[in-house]
Amino acid sequence: MDLIRRELDDYRILLRNVPSLVISLFIISVIMMNLLANKELVTWRYLALDCGFTLSWISFLCMDMICKRFGGKAAAKIAILALAINLCVCLIFKLLSMTPGMWGEYYSTGMIEVNDALNATFGGSWYVVLGSSTAMLVSAICNSVINHGIARRLNFGGYKAFAIRSFVSTGLAQFVDNLVFAVIVSYHFFGWTALQVLFCSVTGAAAELLCEVVFSPFGYRVSQMWEAEHVGEQYLNYAAEGGK
Repeated sequence: MDLIRRELDDYRILLRNVPSLVISLFIISVIMMNLLANKELVTWRYLALDCGFTLSWISFLCMDMICKRFGGKAAAKIAILALAINLCVCLIFKLLSMTPGMWGEYYSTGMIEVNDALNATFGGSWYVVLGSSTAMLVSAICNSVINHGIARRLNFGGYKAFAIRSFVSTGLAQFVDNLVFAVIVSYHFFGWTALQVLFCSVTGAAAELLCEVVFSPFGYRVSQMWEAEHVGEQYLNYAAEGGK
């Protein structure tokens, strides 16, 4: 019971200290990228990207920013919160997709197939939700552990240190995210071969890492601003005292 109480207190103080805009962007990006994953963006031999790729870098950049200021444990906890909210949203979409009402596009087209397609898209398939949720959980923990682990071994700071820990952790975590999802969903339900799973995981991670490279200077400046303005000191002091 004491452990549960400490963790709940830790969550409460963490959510009160991490800037709400970052948490909101994190949660929205997770929900949107899972919804947009229903539409393919690029499909060419060993490169397969869905439209969720256009937003996935946001969640990883948010994790890197939180990890730099608040630590790897805090970043993982925010990721778990985002995942839990995403599952609630998926459940709401599923329940509402089963209602008898029609979507607005049905009245525009007069085609029941359009209504059924929208219900299927927003309702989702259980294996897609399972795959995306598992992949997000594993990759978020992977990203936080690697990012924090690298930071502890660097003896210099500045943007160079932020870039090294962010690029390495994001690249590996994105690969894990793609691989877990492809193994659970694409391999078993879409008929992908093991070679396609591997190559698409690598190429997808490389493309997503490119977005991280482009936007990482912005993330670094924000995290520096947090430090200069002493954002989150209550949580940092609480964590330093062992949650007492």
